[in-house]
Amino acid sequence: MIMKNNFFLKDLEQSIKCFLIAFLITITAGICTGLGYIYYTTNIAADSISERYAGTVVEEHEIPENFPKSIQNMIQTTHEHVNSFAIISFMIGVIFYFNSIINGKLKTFLMIEPFISTIITFLSLWLIRFINTSFAYLVILSSTLMYLCWFVMIGVAMYELILKKD
Repeated sequence: MIMKNNFFLKDLEQSIKCFLIAFLITITAGICTGLGYIYYTTNIAADSISERYAGTVVEEHEIPENFPKSIQNMIQTTHEHVNSFAIISFMIGVIFYFNSIINGKLKTFLMIEPFISTIITFLSLWLIRFINTSFAYLVILSSTLMYLCWFVMIGVAMYELILKKD
């Protein structure tokens, strides 16, 4: 049995639209703050990401700028971020599901992809730390895709909540 969604964001009453808009603005501010922190700490450069997790390569008798992350720190970072990113992806995805603009496979891709990228991104951080620093490029690719999906879903939902009338 195929069920079709006949309920859309544009059809909501004004009070719930305002609530969802407030949430989407707030989550966007949080996401942008996180991106700002990433830029501030790594310049979104593969070498800086690698150094942040695997530590600074130094000559003998030099003090490294960054020490390799401890297992405890890696577990804590992974646990906190995977759980919070899953919740962010879920909340944005649920709101986005009720848009009337994007449907079909593209809608499904945009909703599912951030979960996949979350796993790939944080697995890649472990691979940087313990296998090879070149996995920083995978971190950049997967996290870029995740953020793009989030911003597309937020943008479409905001457009429909604020501007779409019919």
